Amino acid sequence: MNKVKIGSVGLGRLGVRHAENIAGKIQRAELAALCDVDAAKLRETAGRLGVSRCFGSFEEMIASKDIDAVVLVSPSGLHTKQIAAALAAGKHVFSEKPLGVSVAECKEAEKAVEAHPDLVFMLGFMRRFDESYQYAHQKVAAGEIGRPVLFRSYSQDPEKFIEGAIAFAPHSGGQFLDMAVHDIDLARWFTGSEPETVYAIGDCYAHPEFGRYKDGDNVSCLLKFKNGCMVFLFAGRTAPHGYNVETEIIGTKGILRIASVPQKNLVEILDSHGVRKECSENFLERFESAYVNEIQEFVDCVADGRKPVVSVYDGTRVSEIAYTCKAAFEQGSLITF
Repeated sequence: MNKVKIGSVGLGRLGVRHAENIAGKIQRAELAALCDVDAAKLRETAGRLGVSRCFGSFEEMIASKDIDAVVLVSPSGLHTKQIAAALAAGKHVFSEKPLGVSVAECKEAEKAVEAHPDLVFMLGFMRRFDESYQYAHQKVAAGEIGRPVLFRSYSQDPEKFIEGAIAFAPHSGGQFLDMAVHDIDLARWFTGSEPETVYAIGDCYAHPEFGRYKDGDNVSCLLKFKNGCMVFLFAGRTAPHGYNVETEIIGTKGILRIASVPQKNLVEILDSHGVRKECSENFLERFESAYVNEIQEFVDCVADGRKPVVSVYDGTRVSEIAYTCKAAFEQGSLITF
């Protein structure tokens, strides 16, 4: 088929990055339209990326017949309704996480996707499209480390961005929903199993503001998966050194570690502070290629008439697990799934 004409919705940090990638880095795709409620940001981005069609209304954009697909990077609370509306309008849909802000909304999204089996729907779990995670997954799938015994994953945001995290706290759903969903998705992907029990702990160690939302600034959980694998997840907002995502899979025959020493690149700096390596500033920098790869997979699925490996059901299941982790954290007790 000809190039997939995409309308991208939302021009926050990640929305702008997706728009830039579609405009210049995604094969077989054309950034045909942009949509955002911020008219000034819309004009600036459209002018810079050479996009002629701009919409302040999502409904008007999906009514356009010369748009094949939409990429949703809108506020989380809008995802479910926009997914359903875009599919009903005959558009293929890529949506950033979360699928919905509640499990009930995720179920609504499932029904919308099921009603349009001829269309492609894909959810943005970008870590699956990071080269290092893909390489490690291939080794696990090939049995090179034996049977997985422990899966450990950390997600830490820099302390210097804490004000933004506090401002977003009323709408985030808590750290298990906002941050740990990617780790939960990786745990399911690497182990090929589902959780059986969970115990969660944490606190407001540095920023009591999160307490009013029954959340912490650092939280963790221990899960037992049905295949017996131990899963430990940690989400923190006070990393002093930068953006830090690391994962370890311990097997009966070997161990895999991904970014166990977080670093921006392979450069070493030797100066008055000693010998050091710089750390990534944020998720956009750390997963730069993964964001390109996931949209490329979406476009290829549309162009080739196939379905992506990340489905709407992955979004629902991860949300169910995250909410159960949150409940275990709030109750301070072991919960059986």
